[in-house]
Amino acid sequence: MPHVVEIVVPPGKKKERLDVYITGRVENATRNKVQQAIRGGTVLVNGAPVRPSYTVMPDDVIRITLPRPAPSEALPENIPLEILYEDGDLIVVNKPAGMVTHPAYGNYTGTLVNALLYHCGTLGSGVDPIRPGIVHRLDKETSGVMVAAKNEVAHAKLAKQFAQRTIRREYQAIVWGRFRQSSALIEAGLGRSKSDRKKMAVVADGKSAATEYTVLDQFPYLALLRLRLRTGRTHQIRVHLAHINHPVFGDPTYNGRRIAWGSGGGAQKAEVQRFLAMMPRQALHAKTIGFVHPSSRQELFFETPLPPDMEGLLDSLKSPNPAIEGP
Repeated sequence: MPHVVEIVVPPGKKKERLDVYITGRVENATRNKVQQAIRGGTVLVNGAPVRPSYTVMPDDVIRITLPRPAPSEALPENIPLEILYEDGDLIVVNKPAGMVTHPAYGNYTGTLVNALLYHCGTLGSGVDPIRPGIVHRLDKETSGVMVAAKNEVAHAKLAKQFAQRTIRREYQAIVWGRFRQSSALIEAGLGRSKSDRKKMAVVADGKSAATEYTVLDQFPYLALLRLRLRTGRTHQIRVHLAHINHPVFGDPTYNGRRIAWGSGGGAQKAEVQRFLAMMPRQALHAKTIGFVHPSSRQELFFETPLPPDMEGLLDSLKSPNPAIEGP
């Protein structure tokens, strides 16, 4: 049986195209796929087919028929894992870029959760059977260290540490620009973007968010940063860095794939295109994690090396084109 999603447009909704409205409210949907669904007749407004350009009105009832239902629970899949540590309570892994953390619309299989279920057998379910074991997440294209719980007690205790912000997390990123300060704190509230509901943004009424950064290495128009989270908001590092005009290199969502610093001349354009080919994702890696073991109370700390794509980019940056200079 197909899976049906029904959305009732709230009172006071401002004018917006139907395809844009749905894209911002269905997780992992793309505007192109939404337009195809509308034209294919699997999206009805008030019981009738419409065009993608239809203007959404308050109290409209939008009925979306999805090709297959979401599973009620995640299923095991034999997917290789890079395991850093494991015991009866938890498992620590190095998640590769390109792997989704848990099943969601459009990504029901091939996720870290599917791999963990196959390897571990059971995981602490928490409150959501589709996300067993998960106490934190990394974006699909962010690589790095993650911890997952194997039973309910471990899940609750690890989740509490994340909620109380006692988990020690450190990231490294290659970002655009040159820095006048060797370290600083970014404090800016985050919320859903008003123009694109799939993106986060710095907004006046957003949830408090704070990110510390330290410059580890500086190149003509890029830099290597160490980042520490004081809060854990969605896309926090990526949005904060874009907000201060230092987007993560290669980030397609937050302006990391266009020239943000430098002369913009032909030599730089050619070099940037070569670097972007090496880094088809955001150059962001969760390098370390530290926490208290939920049973032994021992402090644990794990560190992962930068993945080959980021290491390769850094090697190239350390032998820069002398004709290219930053601003």
